[in-house]
Amino acid sequence: MDKILQGIKIVDLTSVVMGPFCTLNLADMGADVIKVENGSGDSTRHLGPSHTKGMGSIFLHLNRNKRSVKLDLKSDEGRKKFLSLIKDSDVFVHSLRHKSIERLGLSYKDLIKVNENIIFCGMYGYSKDGPYSENPAYDDIIQAASGVAATQGKMTGSPKYLSALVADKTAGLYGVNAIVSALFHRERTGEGQEIEVPMFETLVNYNMIEHMYGETFSPPLSGTYYPRAVSPYRKPYETKNGYISVLIYNDKHWREFFEVINRKDLETDPRFKNINSRTEHIDIVYQTVENIMLEKTTEEWIKILSKTDIPFTKVNELFDLFNDPHLDNINFFKFTHHPTEGDIIEMKHPINYSKTPATIRKHAPTLGEHNDEVFNGL
Repeated sequence: MDKILQGIKIVDLTSVVMGPFCTLNLADMGADVIKVENGSGDSTRHLGPSHTKGMGSIFLHLNRNKRSVKLDLKSDEGRKKFLSLIKDSDVFVHSLRHKSIERLGLSYKDLIKVNENIIFCGMYGYSKDGPYSENPAYDDIIQAASGVAATQGKMTGSPKYLSALVADKTAGLYGVNAIVSALFHRERTGEGQEIEVPMFETLVNYNMIEHMYGETFSPPLSGTYYPRAVSPYRKPYETKNGYISVLIYNDKHWREFFEVINRKDLETDPRFKNINSRTEHIDIVYQTVENIMLEKTTEEWIKILSKTDIPFTKVNELFDLFNDPHLDNINFFKFTHHPTEGDIIEMKHPINYSKTPATIRKHAPTLGEHNDEVFNGL
C-alpha cells in the first residue's frame, strides 16, 4: 500500500477552516476526499490573494489532494447525486449546525439508510446535548468562550485572541484522530458510527490541561492558570540589538546558565532553587533573565548558549522561514504548478511515515472541477 489511507473514500461537506483542515490531513494521507460545494463554493475561496477568482491562498493550502463537485443539496437532483456518493463511501464529514444537517435530510439516521456502515463525523461549534448547540461559532467566538482569550489576557492585560486560528485547527486535528480511530474500530468490527467533534469542548479540553492547575483537586489546592505559561514576562528576551528566545527550564539548565554568566549568587538564591520555587516566583525569575539578556547582542548570546544544553533560538519573522536551514534541508517548502494560479509554494505534510509517506498528488480544485469525473465514475 502506497498511502496509509489509500482506498478510503470521504465525502466532505465542510467549509471555512475547521473541517477542511481535518480533511486536508486525511487527503494528504491518501484518502480520496470529494469536496461537496454549493453554487458559491467554500467561503475561503475568496480569502487571500489569488490570480483567479475563487482560488484564494488560504483555500489553496486547505484543499489540495481533494476533488470538488458542485451540488445543490436542496434540489432533488442534487440530493440524489449526493446520496449516490454516500452509498459507496467510508466517511462523511460535515460542519453544518445540527438542525441544518437535519433539515437537509442528511443526518446520521438518514445516511445509514443508504450506507449502514458509514462513519458520520459532524464538526460543530458546540455539542448537540447542551444549550449552546445551535449557536453560531467561529474561531474568535470559541477562543473567547473556551477561556483561551482570557488566558492570553493574563499576559497582555486584557483578553486577546491568539493570532493563529487555534480553535479551528485544533478541532480539525481532533477530527482526524476521531475519524482514523473510527476507521480502526470498523476494521475490527465492521461497524460504522456517528462522531461529534465540538469546537467548544475541544478547546476547553486543550486549554485546561495545564490551566486547571490547583482546581484539579477537591478542595482546590490553588486557583486556575499555570503561572509560568501566563506570566507577562514570558516572551522573547530583548538583547542589545534584537530578540532571542531562551527557555532555561530544568535544574541542569539553570546550573549551566549561572556558570556561563558567572552568577554564583543566583545559584544559591532560594527563588531559583528548583522548579517549584521558580514557578512560585516566576515573574521575578523571568525579569532577572530579561535584565541579563540586555547585556549582550543576540549573536553573542547564540555563541554563549551554543556551548550549553539550554534550549534557545533566534526569533524568526514568517518570511525568515523560507530560508531556514532546517526547513530547507528537509524540503519543507516546495514549488508546484497550479493550472489556474501558476507556480505556488506548498508545505510538506509535517508527519513522516517510513512505509506510507504522505504526498501532494492533486492541486486545490476549482469549483466543481470534478463533477464529470466523479459522477461518470459512479
